Amino acid sequence: MSPPAYDCIVVGGGPAGLSAALVLGRARRRVLVCDEGRPRNRHSAEMHGFLTRDGIAPDRFLALARAELGRYPEVELRRVRVEDAEAVESGFEVRIEGGVRCRSRTLLLATGMVDEIPALEGIEPLYGRSVHHCPYCDGWEHRDEPLAAYGRGEKGANFALTLTRWSRDVVWCSDGPAGLEPAGRERLLERGVALREERIVRLEGRDGRLERVVFERGPALERRALFFTTGQRQASPLPAKLGCAFTERGAVATGSAERTPVPGLYVAGDASKDAQLAIVAAAEGAEAAVAIDRALTREDLALPLQQAGAPL
Repeated sequence: MSPPAYDCIVVGGGPAGLSAALVLGRARRRVLVCDEGRPRNRHSAEMHGFLTRDGIAPDRFLALARAELGRYPEVELRRVRVEDAEAVESGFEVRIEGGVRCRSRTLLLATGMVDEIPALEGIEPLYGRSVHHCPYCDGWEHRDEPLAAYGRGEKGANFALTLTRWSRDVVWCSDGPAGLEPAGRERLLERGVALREERIVRLEGRDGRLERVVFERGPALERRALFFTTGQRQASPLPAKLGCAFTERGAVATGSAERTPVPGLYVAGDASKDAQLAIVAAAEGAEAAVAIDRALTREDLALPLQQAGAPL
C-alpha cells in the first residue's frame, strides 16, 4: 500500500479545524481540511467572546482564517462533505462526496454539534438575532431587556435562573407543565422569575427582533429576546462510527490534547467540550495540532514514547 497522501485530515472547517490546520501548516505538515460549509453559528449576525474579534460576523471570521491558511502550501482546503472514515493499516481512509478517497496518517474531527431548535412557529427569522441558545455568546447584547427562557423541567428552571445574570426581567416559558417541585418554584420566586406554563402558539417579531410570545390561552408575553435549552447532538456520525466514547451530555470523551482511545484519532471543538465558545474551540484545535505533530515526529524519527515533561 502506498504511503498516505496527508499527515492529517481535518474534518470540519470551523475555529477548531482551521486553527489546527494553521499550526500543522506552520510545522510543514501536509494537511487536508474538509468542510461542507454549514457552521453551527451560521445564523448568527455576530460572534462573541473571541479576543480581538469580539462582534465579528461569523462568515467574515472564517474568511480571514482561510485567507491566512492560504500562505501555507502544505494546507489544502476543500468545500466537501465527508461521507465516511475508517482506520486502516497506515492511518485513516476518508471518503468524501463523489466517492473520492483520501488517506492520512492521523485524523482530527472538528465536526461540532447541532442544536435542537424548538419547533415553534415564527422562530426561524428570529434565530440568531433575538432567539439564541447560549447566553455567554449573546446575553450581553440583550442585557437588561425583558427575556424569555425556554425549556422544561429542572433544566429549564435552572436555565431561567442563569439568565437573571443578564436581566432582572426573566420569564420562564415551559411550553406545558413545568414539572417542578415546590422548592424549585420557590427558588424562581426568590429570584423574581415568573413562570408561564401555557403551550406556546408562536413567536412574533419583525426584522429579526422578537416582540412577543403568544400562548394558547392567556395574554401574550412581550419580550425582546428568548434563550432556549433543548439539547444538542453530534453533528457527525463519525465519532461514534470510529469507536469514540461519549460523556453523559453527549460530548466525545477525550483525554489530554484532545486524544481519543483510537490511535491517531483526535476530536476538538464543540463536539468534545461543555464550554462551547469559538475561542475555546480554536485553542483545542491548536492543542490537538501540537499533539499530532509531536506524535508524527516521534514516528518519523523512531523516538520512544513521550516521557512526562519531555518536549516531544
